[in-house]
Amino acid sequence: MTSDALLAQVIDMAVDNARSGRGGPFAALVVKGGVVIASGVNIVTASNDPTAHAEIVAIRAACRELGTFQLAGCDLYASCEPCPMCLGAIYWARAARIFCAATRADAAAAGFDDSFIYSELTAPQGARRIPAICLLREQAGRAFEAWRQSPHVAY
Repeated sequence: MTSDALLAQVIDMAVDNARSGRGGPFAALVVKGGVVIASGVNIVTASNDPTAHAEIVAIRAACRELGTFQLAGCDLYASCEPCPMCLGAIYWARAARIFCAATRADAAAAGFDDSFIYSELTAPQGARRIPAICLLREQAGRAFEAWRQSPHVAY
């Protein structure tokens, strides 16, 4: 399938999801070698899970399908430019490319404005709306030391 055809498919999924009342107007596909590995739609309200964005749902399904936590060689198709959380997940999963249809400005115009999150990311911890208070930093370092000393899958 072409990128346009895959984006058209993901847009149709987003429209269907919005009409169904199960979640927001967002959908995503994970594709490897031209084959759809997994799909996801926004199920935030249906699952009472604020992380259940379409991209996250699709990434989780693709990782289960592939048996790995990395999506090397996979493309992610999204009905809209990914929000900061989803973009972070896409980078952590190491997808090859992101194809999206609508922009974050389009999402904001429909009431899905995440611009405040982008501004929060650049603000110092003490100046954020939700303060981050770091305690016991020295003790917490033990977990990283344990990681460095144990056999594990390399990132």
